[in-house]
Amino acid sequence: MMKAGIDQDALIKLFAETSAKQGEALRGAVRDATIKALQQRELTMENIKKVVQAVTTAASAGTAKNAGGPAAFEAMLSDALTGMDAALLQAVEANHKALQQVVDHGAAQDKQFKAAMTQIEKMEEQFFGAVAKAAQSAGVSALQQPWNQALAAMRSKGTETGAQATQVVTDLTTQAQEALRQGRAMTARAAQTMLEGYAAVVRGVLIGMSEGMSQGGAKKTGSGKT
Repeated sequence: MMKAGIDQDALIKLFAETSAKQGEALRGAVRDATIKALQQRELTMENIKKVVQAVTTAASAGTAKNAGGPAAFEAMLSDALTGMDAALLQAVEANHKALQQVVDHGAAQDKQFKAAMTQIEKMEEQFFGAVAKAAQSAGVSALQQPWNQALAAMRSKGTETGAQATQVVTDLTTQAQEALRQGRAMTARAAQTMLEGYAAVVRGVLIGMSEGMSQGGAKKTGSGKT
């Protein structure tokens, strides 16, 4: 069953059959599934939350069928969080690349630019909120404590998404201020035109990033052949 671009049946099966010792494979599968789903829609915050909730729901359903105990459940759900975090980190990077073009063209004073910056800044908060909501909605009482503990642990140490988002906002704000001092600014109409369909542009950047990484991996694999 597909939901928000996520093959939930495949993820449910994965969580149901995976052991806590297969964390790396689980994290990778969640990351890839999340990125793939994000690539299928405009990268708005609402769509990002829908994807995160769909992954969380599948993780809950699969873990509930797993033969492991509470400790194993927490480890698996932590892996799910880490996988989603890795995917959202790519989303932050895609936003960074797209907004860098906006700054370079002098359109950083537009309201849509500022709204996009706010979205990046709140990415971690929205991530945690979407997971917590979906985990509770799943209604699996045996997983409430493991989910709470996994979320608390990640909140305590922070996410890669949150750290990168903070850095991106800081960097772009500094660059935007410098561009303003230098008098590089588009007309309001030109800036609006450039930022129309911004979420679709970011989606395209994310797809391009993934394709670039895939090609890079293929080249490394090929160069290792004798």
